Amino acid sequence: MRTAIVSFTLALAVTAAAQSQQAAKSLFDQGKWQEAASAAAALNTAEGLALAAEATTAGAGLVPDAQKKAQFEKAQGYARQAIARDKNNAEAYFELARAQGRLAQFSGILQSLGLAGEMKKNLDTAVRLEPKLAGAYVALGLWNANLISKGFIATRATGADRNQIIPNFEKAIALEPNVAVHRIEYANALILQGKKAEAAAQLDKALSFSADTFWEKRNEEQAKATLAKLK
Repeated sequence: MRTAIVSFTLALAVTAAAQSQQAAKSLFDQGKWQEAASAAAALNTAEGLALAAEATTAGAGLVPDAQKKAQFEKAQGYARQAIARDKNNAEAYFELARAQGRLAQFSGILQSLGLAGEMKKNLDTAVRLEPKLAGAYVALGLWNANLISKGFIATRATGADRNQIIPNFEKAIALEPNVAVHRIEYANALILQGKKAEAAAQLDKALSFSADTFWEKRNEEQAKATLAKLK
């Protein structure tokens, strides 16, 4: 009898945690990133902290430039806490890499190259833990495209490879063919390579999908603006 009661109590706790995670995700989908981050972090689970990192990194795109660096550093903190709670959580490594990639854009050349190295290690860990994590392949494609666009020194220092751009995006799209942001980021990588026609094709495809969440709608508007410049 005691075993049955304990099992039932644990089941209720798991259900409550899942519902709380879902509630935090709902806030995030509505664009309420600060509330989402707070609610997710309060769960004190690897999954919750990874979501808090995701929400904070996304929200940094909405704050003034002077405040972005602090948000990216905060997102890294959440991701590291998630890893501390579960070293096998692929999403946590991915979110740490994503925050590092954004932070690198606001850092000096030496720090940004250091962050690029850490980002690659975390992305490699993410795909090793979860080979079907599409977002990580998108990030790997962008990692190579961005560093190659910076020239020989960045490429040599980081080991970025032009031949790893398209294959990573193709993996992501094969895993999640109807996710618009994968194709939008693919278009951004193609633009860096001067492949405007191919980029426009990816943006056209991205815009054929419905945009439901706050972030999807924001991505849609950005895709329309980019496409207009290409045509």
